[in-house]
Amino acid sequence: MSDEDIEVVVGRIGKPHGIRGEVTLDVRTDEPERRFAPGTTLRAQPPAGADRRPSTLTVARARWHQSTLLVAFEELPDRNAAEAARGTVLHATIGHDEAPEDPDEYYDHQLVGLAVVGLDGTALGEVSAVVHGSAQDLLTVRTPDGRDALVPFVSALVPEVDLEAGRLVVADRPGLVSPFPDEVDEGQDR
Repeated sequence: MSDEDIEVVVGRIGKPHGIRGEVTLDVRTDEPERRFAPGTTLRAQPPAGADRRPSTLTVARARWHQSTLLVAFEELPDRNAAEAARGTVLHATIGHDEAPEDPDEYYDHQLVGLAVVGLDGTALGEVSAVVHGSAQDLLTVRTPDGRDALVPFVSALVPEVDLEAGRLVVADRPGLVSPFPDEVDEGQDR
C-alpha cells in the first residue's frame, strides 16, 4: 500500500452457507462485482476478542443467491473455517485517485473536505464526514459557526458535486444547514 492508497470497508462476513466454506456477506460497497471478483485479496479484520485468523482473504468465487452475496475464500476450506470467520470485516485498498465506475457515486475520501455552497453560491461550510445510514448516506457539514448539520446525500438536496472545483451544492432550506430564523434571533438575544 503506497502513501496515497486508501483502505475502505467493503463487507462483513456473515453466517456460513453450506459445507464447502461459502459465507454470506453483508455488502458495504456499491461495486460488489468489482470488489469480490475471483483472485481479489482483501485485508481481514476479525471481531474483537476473536482467535487469530488469516490477515488476508482471497476470493475464490462469488455468486448471488436471491439478494444475498455468497463468497468462497481460498483460506476458508470448510464450514468450520467459515463459522470461525463470522463477523470479520473486509477491507479493500484503492488508489487515492481511483473513482467508482458510476459517475454519480463517490468514495468518502472524495467528499470529505469539499466546500459546501447553496444554490445561490453562498458558502454554507465544508463536508467533514460521511455517515452511512440504512436509508441513505448523510453528509456531515461543518458550518462556519462550528455547528454540524446532517444533509441526506440525495440528488434533490445535493444536485451537484464538482470534484474538480472542490465543492458541492446543497439546496439549503431553514433547518437543513442554515438555522431556522427563530434560532438565529435567539442567538442574537444572548
